[in-house]
Order: sequence, then structure tokens, then C-alpha cells
Amino acid sequence: MATITTPDGVELFYKDWGSGRPIVFSHGWPLSADDWDNQMLFFLGQGFRVIAHDRRGHGRSAQVSEGHDMNHYADDLAALVAHLDLRDAVHVGHSAGGGEVVRYLGRHGESRVAKAVLISSVVPSQQLTDANPDGQPPEVFAGLKQGIATNRSEFFREVAAGPFYGYNRPGAEPSEAVIQNWWRQGMMGSAKAQYDCVDAFAQEDYTDDLKKISVPVLVMQGDDDQIVPYRSTAPRAVEILANGTLKTYPGWPHGIPTTNADVINADVLDFIKS
Repeated sequence: MATITTPDGVELFYKDWGSGRPIVFSHGWPLSADDWDNQMLFFLGQGFRVIAHDRRGHGRSAQVSEGHDMNHYADDLAALVAHLDLRDAVHVGHSAGGGEVVRYLGRHGESRVAKAVLISSVVPSQQLTDANPDGQPPEVFAGLKQGIATNRSEFFREVAAGPFYGYNRPGAEPSEAVIQNWWRQGMMGSAKAQYDCVDAFAQEDYTDDLKKISVPVLVMQGDDDQIVPYRSTAPRAVEILANGTLKTYPGWPHGIPTTNADVINADVLDFIKS
């Protein structure tokens, strides 16, 4: 397996396929680099070099007890980029991975980055506040942590079979294989890392990071996202970004890189080539 060791001694697993202009994928909670398999194979076939890592504590990376916060995630991503000496890269983040990409850019700058794509991302904030009345109340995030702490296996099954892919909506056609693959990825990771990661994506405000970004950013989200509220995130992120473009998909759920991969892949490719 390909791995690197971060400056604070954490071993991270990563995939690195192909050659050409690099696209770096950051996965969502509580998953792994495997969640990008469709996109990696598609863009590999388009002549790109594709890279995805398992966040610390997730997938095949070390199940350490500390460092499960956005600053460490961003520093880990920076360590991978430096190790591979990536330049002119496109960074793509889904859900919590979008927070990771934005914090990486805000914390480490844009010298190695050409563009970014945020899909169903947690930025700028998904907390319910006076400034963000469409955000999630604290009990939502407390429920996620309780689900992990009490019966993680059952809880992960319920998330995948329900709101993550919109399979709980009338007329939806759930895919048992997709549900099982989500569950598999979640159960590969550390319960401690996934528990702490809830606070990492729920309590952060990425406004200052977004203000620092000048490269083109495509912000993509379905407006029936039951995991990350659409009105509290994508439109607000584009208002803050200096060079952001909003792509809204009516009626689409949170996990659109899987449920609507063909359209997402084509739209990202058009953005990269534009």
C-alpha cells in the first residue's frame, strides 16, 4: 500500500493513479478514498493523474486517538501534496472533504492549486445561528455522535439506507450495493476518529478561509440535501468566494457523486477544461 507519514507521525494511506494534471479528492465523513472510485476511474480515462487519501483515522490510515480536527486534516493534505510534489492541481472535496479543501487553501495557500470543486460541502457553516437560520441545531450533531457511540454498525446502515442518498424519499429506488459499500467504508474506520470528526465539520466556520481563496471554485449541491442543508451552505459559500460558481441540482440528495455520477463527472470535467 502507498502511505506517507505526516510530520506528527501519522501514517496515511493514499491512491495515486496515472499521469498528467493532478486531481486530488478529499472524501466525506465517515468514508474513505474508495468513495471516489467512480470519479477516479473516469478522470483517469480522461488523461488526468488522480489521487485520493484516507483521512487520518478513516479507511486504511492509522487509527490514532488525536488530531481529528480540520487544521490537522488540512495539514495532512498539505503533507501529501508536498510529498507527491503536486502542482497546478484541482482539489475536489465532498461534504466534510469540502471543509478539508477550503481549510487547506486558507491555511497553506494556493501556490500548488489551480482550481477547486466543492460538492455537497459543509462550508461556510452548517450550524444553526442567528446569522445562519437555515443551519442544523446542536441536537442533530449530538444525534450523530450518539449513533456512533451506541451502535455504530446499525446507525451507519440507517444513514446510508436513508438520508445520505435520498433513499427515504417517495419513489426512490435504493441500491443495496451502494448501501453496503457506504457501510463497509464507515466500519473500516475508527469510531473515535468518526466521533471526533462530527465536531470537526459541525462546529467550524470557514468564512475566513473562503475569503482567502482567489482560484476558481465550482460549488455543487442538490437542493434536497438532507445531510448538509443547501440554503445554509452552497449559496452562502459562493457569496463569500472571490471567484465562485454555483451549480444547483433540483431534488438531488447529499451523495451525488454516487447517485448522479455521470452528470457530476461531466460538469466537473467542463469546469476543469474551462
